[in-house]
Amino acid sequence: MRILVVDDEENIRNLMKKFLLLEGIEADTAENGYAAQRLMRANSYDAMLTDLRMPGLDGLGLLKWARDEGFSLPIIMASAYGEVQDAVSALKLGAKDYIIKPFNPDEMIIKLKMHVEANNLSRSREGRRSDESLFIGENREILRIKDVIKRIAPTKVNVLINGESGTGKEVAAKEIHRLSTVSSGPFVAINIGGVPENLLESELFGYEKGAFTGASQRKMGMFELANGGTLFLDEIGDMPLSLQVKILRVLQEKKITRLGAVSEMPIDARIIAATNKDLDEMVRLGRFREDLFYRLNVVRIKIPPLRERRDDIPLLAIRIIEKYNKAMGMQVRGFTPEALEVLKNHRFYGNVRELENSLERSMIFSNGSVIDSGDLDLRGAALSGAERMMKDSPSAGDDAEAVNLKEVERRTIIKALQRWEGNRTRASEELGISRRTLISKISEYGLDI
Repeated sequence: MRILVVDDEENIRNLMKKFLLLEGIEADTAENGYAAQRLMRANSYDAMLTDLRMPGLDGLGLLKWARDEGFSLPIIMASAYGEVQDAVSALKLGAKDYIIKPFNPDEMIIKLKMHVEANNLSRSREGRRSDESLFIGENREILRIKDVIKRIAPTKVNVLINGESGTGKEVAAKEIHRLSTVSSGPFVAINIGGVPENLLESELFGYEKGAFTGASQRKMGMFELANGGTLFLDEIGDMPLSLQVKILRVLQEKKITRLGAVSEMPIDARIIAATNKDLDEMVRLGRFREDLFYRLNVVRIKIPPLRERRDDIPLLAIRIIEKYNKAMGMQVRGFTPEALEVLKNHRFYGNVRELENSLERSMIFSNGSVIDSGDLDLRGAALSGAERMMKDSPSAGDDAEAVNLKEVERRTIIKALQRWEGNRTRASEELGISRRTLISKISEYGLDI
């Protein structure tokens, strides 16, 4: 069992980690919601215990983000006595339980084990009975992709998924897993670009106790955690060349070696990789190994951006409001024809993710049970650091928006760095990008911060 503990007080984080270790439970810690987001993108956890009040992204914000991103792990909120009402509100947003500070460590352990066991049982049952496609759309290209997924899912061929950010690459990967012969096994995802380069190898392969300074106990890596299921390597284009040869060997030999270990162990996991980069061009430039590319690219799926499948927008929009009706206890029935027309004519640079964020915002601020065009604030509803600033850039048609995106990104990076007083690690966590990507952007824009 692996738990994520989130609290802004270091002594509390350390104490909770010690209590968990005494029970044989592995624990990672994060000092705020942004650090927790980075860890959740990079690792797989059975549950999360998070403080309610924290600077930056607090417990409620972290809970909402986790549910929006599709994380199904049980989340338990820790709150002071006077914050009970907020903890109850967290239950309505999807938290599984809450405990009052100061709490009994035994109570914490009991709650964690109970909710992890219940969640595992629920996921097992869901995996057996669910027959509803996770990949939504009726566009001709989407129907073709669905057919490809059905054909390849029962096999164990490696799959490479291409597509812009927010198009649904991980959703497609989960659909392949759902229809596969290993659907009852784990689906483990890691964002390669979200893990610092010096930690990536240990995250993928794990390590033995004493393998390096700070390795106080043995840790399972992502390949091992995915044994008997599917490993989703997101943003594979960000993988350093030095590590690519080791991934190639795993694909060839079906074996891994933990850091510090002397023997190999067999691994039986289906590999699905994804990227928003042009790997063909990266191979040509020598930035991605050709032999690894061909190993991953047995079957390639290219997911079109939302602006190329506008006919799917009404269907996606209805599914999204159904999702948030259930999550927020609302009863939005649909859209006016004018609102649907506005949605269909918008260029969603953030793709399906931007559509979802836009509609969630519209549902909150809508005055009726039907969303009208006046309820939509598409330029203000954004996903990434650059897109969060779109509302500040002038609108002069599609070409102007495209030209302004670079300036938007530059200003967003500057503001994040200013908020964190130049701390690259903190700023990259807030922006949702890797530290090395941020450093590359700082150099690209000639920033002196």
